[in-house]
Amino acid sequence: MASGSLNVPTAGHGEPSHPDPGLFGPDSVIWRVNRETVVTLAGTCALLMQLAHPLVAAGVRDHSRFADDTAGRLRRTLDLTMTIVFGPRADALQALRVINARHRTVNGPGYSALDPDLLLWVHATLLYSALRGYQAFIGPLRQVERDRYFRDTKQIGTLLGIPREMYPADIQAFDAYLSSMIKRGTVAVGDDARRMGRFVLEPRIHGVPPIAFAPLRAVTAALLPLPLRDGYGLRLGPAQRATFAAARLALPRLVRIMPKSIRWLPPAREGYRRLRRSQLTSGMPSRVG
Repeated sequence: MASGSLNVPTAGHGEPSHPDPGLFGPDSVIWRVNRETVVTLAGTCALLMQLAHPLVAAGVRDHSRFADDTAGRLRRTLDLTMTIVFGPRADALQALRVINARHRTVNGPGYSALDPDLLLWVHATLLYSALRGYQAFIGPLRQVERDRYFRDTKQIGTLLGIPREMYPADIQAFDAYLSSMIKRGTVAVGDDARRMGRFVLEPRIHGVPPIAFAPLRAVTAALLPLPLRDGYGLRLGPAQRATFAAARLALPRLVRIMPKSIRWLPPAREGYRRLRRSQLTSGMPSRVG
């Protein structure tokens, strides 16, 4: 598949007469992980990891209003990602086209958003942070479940233009890839990353003082790989460790008693509702959600 291409047939318009699970469906590990609201706490970890690649940082620096609209950029990225995972097939494929079209406009001296190496790194940061967030704040995943999540996300990556032959073979090989990118210095926190990282960790939200983001900084510091944490100058001292430990203790317990209307993200709830409606319309017994 060529970089940035999307050669997949789309569904027709209108409400499907049969259940449309989208690209994955409710039995997938990616639905199980990405539906959880608390997993989004790892989003800042993913962003900082992305910016730690100097060419990714250059693209963000040159082609976005990152400092002025950090929260908006995060929201738009999350919306597209959730549509790809939980949306009906036609909507998921359209979201992929939107991302591919955007990538075609992002290029500059020494970088292109269509570069498969950069796409793979960005993809890797999302995978790493989602699994870290789930295991920290929801519960453990078996190795086979981590590998199924890897294979689910691989499907997204190939539709975004990453050649299949570039992918690590399995989750263990993925872990080795991510570690090697940091160890050999391909990914290292530079001046652009540190400057933009400040807006990730303390976004400009009117009326919200920077101190309010201290817990987020502590969680992010704990989730980041150590060399990147040090590169950003993030502390993981006694206070930060205590904050993270409290979150790891309290959130899994809280999540277990939360109603799904709070526990699950809105696009995930809509995905389950869509399948229940379709099953009821087709006369099938509903076993979704």
